[in-house]
Amino acid sequence: MTRCRARVRADEEIATLLRRAVRIAVKNERLDFCCLVDVFLMPDGELLAVNRLRRGIDKITDVLSFPAWGPDEIPLPDPDTGRVFLGDILIAEDRAAAQALAYGHSAERELAYLAAHGALHLLGFDHEGEWERAVMRRKEEAVMARLELTR
Repeated sequence: MTRCRARVRADEEIATLLRRAVRIAVKNERLDFCCLVDVFLMPDGELLAVNRLRRGIDKITDVLSFPAWGPDEIPLPDPDTGRVFLGDILIAEDRAAAQALAYGHSAERELAYLAAHGALHLLGFDHEGEWERAVMRRKEEAVMARLELTR
């Protein structure tokens, strides 16, 4: 059974929701190890600065994921906890709120969606091509259904 611990720095209600979104996304992939993910909510300007620094892209985005392991690396568990650190998810708070308003749903739904999206990126999923985008969207929507936050 997959167990994932998500550390989230946010008020408790939002932190609980984001932890659930990440855990469901990871559990749905049936990993054979326990893992750890860090989720950070931050102002848009900070996320923009990270995007510039880490990716060389001078543009705001809603979520960034930074996997701890490359695609050809074997993830190793921390000897103290037994968990594999998957990486960091950074979510732009203001951008998420604006997107929620534009899409006509709650900020909570948007934040949970972005957390699930980020977790899937940490697990190696992408959305560069049409087929990849469809697979990722299906997985995101499965998480949202489990959270009872469908469109």
